[in-house]
Amino acid sequence: MASFVLLLKDYEDDEKVIYRFGPNEQVMGKIEINKEKETIKEIEPVQNANNESKFYFDRAAQRLARCLYSEGGQFPDKATFES
Repeated sequence: MASFVLLLKDYEDDEKVIYRFGPNEQVMGKIEINKEKETIKEIEPVQNANNESKFYFDRAAQRLARCLYSEGGQFPDKATFES
């Protein structure tokens, strides 16, 4: 099964980054990554009849972890998870 998650940055400071995430721009939740503590949490779940919010959260978290560790802490305005 193919999966796609869109991430759009809402806010960033020295401590955290907040993204909206979900299958498209009309159906989104919010996720936060704390740069200092290296933690990721769901702020608002994705409300979607096709998949549970955890489905999108897990993939969005994986993409943000890659930004933190593999991409030198660079968080783009727009990102995707595709598989």
